[in-house]
Amino acid sequence: MFDPPITTTGTITDNPSEKLYHVSLPNGKIAIGHVAKAHIALHEHLKVGVKVQLELTPFDLEKARIVALCED
Repeated sequence: MFDPPITTTGTITDNPSEKLYHVSLPNGKIAIGHVAKAHIALHEHLKVGVKVQLELTPFDLEKARIVALCED
């Protein structure tokens, strides 16, 4: 049985390593975000304060995949 990912937005608050980001979720929680290989070109645009679209698995809400930049 497959559970679809939860999609939401977040704001990057920190960049502790080259490929990981701390992302603040709308509910105030912090998730660890990473970029999928298909979206590797996003790394050059990801900086502290940038809003991004995220996918979270329903099983672990502390890890997120960054899938796009928000356009607002």
